Amino acid sequence: MPGIDESLLDVMRVTGARGASVIDWISGLSLGAVGEASSGDHEVTATETAEFARSALEGGAFTRNGGDPAAPGGPPPVEDLVVTTPDSYHVLRFIATPFDSSVFLHLWLDRAAGNLALARIRLAETADRLVLG
Repeated sequence: MPGIDESLLDVMRVTGARGASVIDWISGLSLGAVGEASSGDHEVTATETAEFARSALEGGAFTRNGGDPAAPGGPPPVEDLVVTTPDSYHVLRFIATPFDSSVFLHLWLDRAAGNLALARIRLAETADRLVLG
């Protein structure tokens, strides 16, 4: 059961990975980061990505049955978010925890070299194994 650092290194093994981080979507803080940051600064990227994640979770348009986005013990109401740009993909995978879940994995993937489907599978597997605390 790997921690944050091991999980991020595992995610970076995805072909085309440019950068990865674990982010708290409530505070906007990066709990760990490896590789490049899409904005050039990991903290700026974490803050901006957390705003996007918070909007998707708290807005209700994408949550099933309007569930509590940080409900303890249950799965997050959104599994993942995918943003595409002309040259990359950004995949955010929310992590279920036995306590208030406010954490997600962010993978920045080169569009020409990466495979979005495989990246989503790897993020899901990594999120399931990640040990926080």
